[in-house]
This record gives sequence, structure tokens and C-alpha cells, in this order.
Amino acid sequence: MKKLTIQHIIGISITLAVILGLSIYTGKAVKKNKEANSWIVAGIIMGTLVGGSSTVGTAQLAYNYGMSAWWWTLGAGIACLVLAVLYVKPLRQSGSNTLLSIVGKEYGTKTGLLASVLSSLGSFINIISQLIAATAIIAVVFPKLSLAPALLISALFMTLYIIFGGTKGSGMVGILKMVLLYVAMMTCGIMVLYFSGGLSGFLGIVERIDNPEQVSFFSLFARGIGTDLGACFSLIVGVIATQSYAQGIFAAKTTKEAKKGALLSALLVPPVGIGGILVGLYMRSVHPGIVAKTALTMFVTEYMPPLFSGVVLATLFIAVLGTGAGLALGIATILKNDIIPTLTRKSPGGMTLERILIVVILFSACLLSMGPLGDTILNFAFMSMGLRGATIFIPLCCAFWCSGKIHSRYAFLSIILGPVLVLIFGLWKVLPFDPLFIGIFAALLIMAFGYVINRKNKLQ
Repeated sequence: MKKLTIQHIIGISITLAVILGLSIYTGKAVKKNKEANSWIVAGIIMGTLVGGSSTVGTAQLAYNYGMSAWWWTLGAGIACLVLAVLYVKPLRQSGSNTLLSIVGKEYGTKTGLLASVLSSLGSFINIISQLIAATAIIAVVFPKLSLAPALLISALFMTLYIIFGGTKGSGMVGILKMVLLYVAMMTCGIMVLYFSGGLSGFLGIVERIDNPEQVSFFSLFARGIGTDLGACFSLIVGVIATQSYAQGIFAAKTTKEAKKGALLSALLVPPVGIGGILVGLYMRSVHPGIVAKTALTMFVTEYMPPLFSGVVLATLFIAVLGTGAGLALGIATILKNDIIPTLTRKSPGGMTLERILIVVILFSACLLSMGPLGDTILNFAFMSMGLRGATIFIPLCCAFWCSGKIHSRYAFLSIILGPVLVLIFGLWKVLPFDPLFIGIFAALLIMAFGYVINRKNKLQ
């Protein structure tokens, strides 16, 4: 990989300074105005949703499977559309600040606590994937830096990003981040087509890739219909069941602004993945022996002008930071508002407690990331979404549309069984489709049984 020049460093430094400066500024401004418009809502959602998995991870998966890698950003866009159409109104009408408190109000304290713990675990896994993606970018700037310091640097920047920015701050920074990401990823895609001799030339070099596994690079289902549709499904239920994205909805000044923000996200997220797919396939054709997760960063340093390359590297780093920080904020919010008050029977603490929790969460993720976990970034992201979805998606839906009609014992059982089945079949790998389908089906079956039993009892 090409060594960085002073122009690279200047580009990186200026971009990081601008984005972190905006984060600090908006973190102070949030005290004056806590209500978000549709663009801020979109920024909050996309600031967490579009990160290492949408960029570095997408290029990595495209290097191995081509168009199949689009399911992260395509599925995320579909998820935001579903969120806007079906879930914004009931979320806003719930009167709660967290998804888990909605579940807790409907099914009791013990059920809410269990859902909080398992959902937080799912988000925590995705933080690990963001830290891994961040180290891939840091390795470009500091190639001799070992894994542990790179992880600690990433966690430190995530901490600063969210502590100084807050929820609305992350929204405004999310907008700037998306603008920079669009410029970066679209430029990457255009350069790939230029170097390939246009679209026909690109199609030609992909067809000539050494492909002993017979991967269908131009198929959205290259990994199998069950696996790739499962990936899309995991995005939909995972986004709806994740506190980090719900915070954008809760922060909106009106329901109309919340819905518009979610629709903006649905429109803007999917195109980001296209640039990563083009880069991943191009790098597979011209650099067939590289480590897949370095495909995007290597392309940026090898083929882009140095100053602009520095801007893109910093943008990718900030994208990863934003996702990890947003997830950490979501977990800290759940811990502060749901888990700790339930266990201690005391009202939640202020910002100091939340910031301490963020630090603990991020540096705990660092410790776990130091093991052999970094082979496939998107695998951890999809697993995280699946676990969150299997935990509370069905109970949350029932709390909205079947309120008072299902006993808490059935919700408690579904919250346990759903993610357990996802983990068992995910590790066992005997199914031809995503194990999330099994987890969701089991949870739905249990809740449906509870609904029928409740109706029978009322008729007697």
C-alpha cells in the first residue's frame, strides 16, 4: 500500500478538525434547542446507520461476493421506509424515551429488563464491528501501529464524538458526514468506471476475475437467496428494534418531521453502497491477493489524488466513529433509563452517568475486539441486527397493536427464545437461510399463542 504523503495528512487533519469542531459546537447548541427538524432526524438515523458496514464492510463483502454486498445499505433504506410508514406514529404516541420502556410498560418490569439486557448485547456486538472497521482505516495512516493502540484510539475518538455532540449534535454532524460520504463514495465509483473504460469495460474486467468458487458477482443473491433475504430482513427488524435509530424519532419536534426524516434516510442510504461495490469488485480484479477488508482504503490511497485521498480517509473514519458512538449512546440511554433504575429502584442520573457508561461500553468493546474477531465486518453487523430484532421486534409490535391482549409471561418467553434460537442456528450453520427467520417465527408463534389463550379466557 502506498505510503502517505504530507498532502494526505493535511487532508485528514482538516477534515477531522472540521467535523469534530462541528460536533463540539452543536453539542453546546443542543442546550438551547432540543427539538430536531426532519434533516436533523435523518442525520441522527444515518449518522449511526451509515458507518463502517456501509463503506469498508460493503467493499469487503463485494470483493468476495459482488452485488450481494448491497444488502446492508439497500436493506437499511427499506428499513427506514418501514420505520416511517408504520412505526413513527406509535413510537411518538407511546410517551416513552426508549423502546425498552415501551415493552416494560406493556409486559412488566422483569420483561422490560430482560429485553433491555439482550437488546443492548446486540448493539454491543455491532460496536465491535465498528471498532474493527476503524482499525482498518487507522492501519493506512499508521501501518506499524499494533491492534491494541489502534482500538484504543478508535474508542477515544468515539467517546469524544458523542460526549461533546449529544443526540442533536450527532444529527448535525451526521448530515455533514453524509454529504462527505456521498462525495467520497460516488467519486470512488466514478473513478472505478474511469479506470475500467466505462461501464462496459468494468463489466468485462469483472467477468475476467479468477473465480474458482463460481460466485455470481452481479447477483443480489450471490450468497444464496435465504442468506441474502435474511440479511435484508435482519436490517428491517434490527433498525426498528434499535434505540439508536428510535432516538432520532423521539428527538423530532413533530410527528410529521420525524416521518420526513425517516423517509429522507430511506432515500439517501442505499446509493452509498454502490461506490463500495464498484471498488470491491475492481480491487478483486486488479489486486486479487489483498486482505478483503482493506479493499476500500487501499483504493483510496493508491488511486486518488493525495489531498482528496486524505479527506476521504478521514470521512470514512468519521463514518465509523459516528456509528460506534451512536450505538454506544443508545446502550448508555437504555442502561441509564431502563436497566439501572430497575435494579437500584432509583431515578436515572444525569449526563455524568451517561458519559461514564459510554466510556465503559466503548472500552469494554475494545477488550473484546483484541481477539480473533475481525475477519468479516459485515458478519458482525448482520448478527447484531438479527439479535436485536429477534429480542424485541415481535413484543414491540404487539405492544403497539395488541396492547392489553397478551399476558407478560408469553412476551418474556419470546424475548428469551427468539435470540437464543438465532445464536444456536447461527453458530451451528445447518440452515439454508438466515436463522433470524427461526427466531422471529418462534417469537411470533409464542405471542400468537398468548393472544389466543387470552381470548379464550375472556370468553369463558
